[in-house]
Amino acid sequence: MESKDNSLDNKGLKILVHASAFFMPFLVPFIIYLVVADSAVKRVSIQAILFQLVMWALIVLSTLLSFILIGIPFLIIFGLMTIIIPILAIIKTLNGETYNYPFVGKWF
Repeated sequence: MESKDNSLDNKGLKILVHASAFFMPFLVPFIIYLVVADSAVKRVSIQAILFQLVMWALIVLSTLLSFILIGIPFLIIFGLMTIIIPILAIIKTLNGETYNYPFVGKWF
């Protein structure tokens, strides 16, 4: 019974890490990484932070490239990905599946 409760806590923490992309994309995963001992939650936290960093860099690059018009489609695509990917991660976590973020999921 105790491991099931622990699993539910971990599931809730993973959902919190994924959902933090909408309100504190760096701070919440970082704090959870420091506080939680479970390696699966730590892995999700690191992936979430790296995903946000990569998306931020891609959006900045797309913004710079939009001055020559090529960056506008990329800006739209990367902006949508920043919203859609965390939602997909939340859904997969609710279903009990492991989710790896694109671009950074295989790094950890």
